[in-house]
Amino acid sequence: MPGHRSTPTSPPSSNPSHATAAPAAGSPRTSNTRPPASRRTVQAAELPAPFQQANGWARPAAADTDRADAATGTLAFVQQAFPDGAAEREELVRGLLTPHAQVSPKYFYDMLGSHLFEAITELPEYYPTRTEATIFEQHALEMAERAGTGAVLIDLGAGNCAKAARLFPALRPAQYVALDISADFLRATLVGLQQQHPGLPMVGLGADLCAPLDLPPEVRAGRRLFFYPGSSIGNFDPSGARALLDRLRDAAQPGDGVLIGVDLLKDRTQLVNAYDDALGVTAAFNRNVLVHLNRVLGANFVLGDWCHVAEFDERAGCIRMYLECRRDVEVHWAGGGRAFHAGERIHTEDSYKYRREAFSALLEEAGFREPVCWTDPQGWFAIFHARV
Repeated sequence: MPGHRSTPTSPPSSNPSHATAAPAAGSPRTSNTRPPASRRTVQAAELPAPFQQANGWARPAAADTDRADAATGTLAFVQQAFPDGAAEREELVRGLLTPHAQVSPKYFYDMLGSHLFEAITELPEYYPTRTEATIFEQHALEMAERAGTGAVLIDLGAGNCAKAARLFPALRPAQYVALDISADFLRATLVGLQQQHPGLPMVGLGADLCAPLDLPPEVRAGRRLFFYPGSSIGNFDPSGARALLDRLRDAAQPGDGVLIGVDLLKDRTQLVNAYDDALGVTAAFNRNVLVHLNRVLGANFVLGDWCHVAEFDERAGCIRMYLECRRDVEVHWAGGGRAFHAGERIHTEDSYKYRREAFSALLEEAGFREPVCWTDPQGWFAIFHARV
């Protein structure tokens, strides 16, 4: 849990004119021990731009207590998620050796994977990014009226930070905190963003969103808005999504809020096409996991032996992605291996879709109140705001 915070100012309580009160649903924490954060606070001009991604997350530079006044535009970086090579290899091998092999989707996001995902968001089939952007464009001022301006904007899974940056004029945050597991990608992105917004203090937080959210002292006290766009919450199953919302609620104080993008249930064909595009970018994104596994495990996966599969599980309301073996192969890694038969799959990702009333109920079960949502005219996507 974060340290002591001053009592925040409550946001305005007016209801946005075009927001939809999230429909009411029908009736029906353990802490992890983590290494202490290592911190470096520097002027934006001091920072080099090149990426230095190797494997997993990069350890930041040695501690430096130099700090600049916020008005000059301070960049602080705090690394909390440190690589544990042995634990990472153990997790991967355990997943590969299960009867139905699986790899966590977090292994998509090495440096190449992060860039491939950005390319996916530009594809015509991938509607979530542009639909969400349209909702923000049309309703940003209403969201700011409800959520309040001048809060600390905490961007969960920030990536290239573009979605949050488009909201800066409406939300006018007192500080921007970008959290992502791909620390080097985040570092270079924030250097550029700070140059565009030199008066806005920023913090880059390298952290694992699956762990308790332990905000460091570099994150200002006061009212906070937790921002989780892109329907990334759909990568968790409903119980995992509830656990994430519980962690956010635990990290929040009265007056704080959440602003979350959620992909809604829709036509099966549209959903499958969004995860299996004609250009094959999503297939490359999925198969890049094997490149990552080869690097981490010293494995010998051959990309040509595997094809990308995306299916919609209608009962679960979920898109599931797999890598399917084209022929019988034997894969080896240091200390082990496994035979895969033709047609056998490795499960790499789930993406759950919601009805508005179901996600509203999930927010309320986690202790958030007064959820409202904004949607596009087609009802493809929703952005929820709820208060603590």
